[in-house]
Amino acid sequence: MSRSEVHDLLAPGSIHTSPGGQYSFRVIGPCCRLFDREELPWPCCRLAWRSKEPSWRRVGRRFVPDLAARRCPSYSVELLQPGSRPTATVLTLFSVRFVRELQEWWYSRHPRSMEPGNIEPNLEPLIDH
Repeated sequence: MSRSEVHDLLAPGSIHTSPGGQYSFRVIGPCCRLFDREELPWPCCRLAWRSKEPSWRRVGRRFVPDLAARRCPSYSVELLQPGSRPTATVLTLFSVRFVRELQEWWYSRHPRSMEPGNIEPNLEPLIDH
């Protein structure tokens, strides 16, 4: 089974049906799904390999990109279910994958990616394909 590729962002405010068709959601905006290392049980395995250590001695950042979601788009959304209030949550679309250029923007390690003006990807190279 091949997955379809994502070439652009879902527009903020747009409404879409879930992949299974059980609910609809309104897109608030794209986001990076992060893993909170403080939620690991004690003692835990360090992400930097080798040993187990208590939570107060963990080395590195508290929040790191979630490896399970790095190849798929995540959005902050409002779930729209008939008969209930809209619920804000983060939704990852695991049924689709990023094209390489879009994944680089979403989960980039380059310092340039942290600039305040870098709020959406440059999709010009993607249009030529």
